[in-house]
Amino acid sequence: MRPKQLPADLHWPTDKEEAEIQQGIGADPDAPEWSEDDFARALPAREIVPEIVAAHERGRVRGPQKAPKKSLVSIRLDPDVLDALRASGPGWQTRANAMLRKALTET
Repeated sequence: MRPKQLPADLHWPTDKEEAEIQQGIGADPDAPEWSEDDFARALPAREIVPEIVAAHERGRVRGPQKAPKKSLVSIRLDPDVLDALRASGPGWQTRANAMLRKALTET
């Protein structure tokens, strides 16, 4: 089912492309499409290969900073302010920090 509104940078396959994709899926004997029964029998990766999952999780943890320069805080913002900051894309927290710093020097 296609969403009603798509992000501008998202390409949704045409009906012809989708048919080709589905044909390719059906033709691949090593990766058949799953049935409801397949999903019902499926187990979490953590139960099948716990060592791989554990290694992946360890790899995602950030190590301690040599010299912490910033403090983790919790702050309540109006929803429209938060939406505008997040809409500015990755790095929005750094930009919010710069805005606060600028506001402090202007007062």
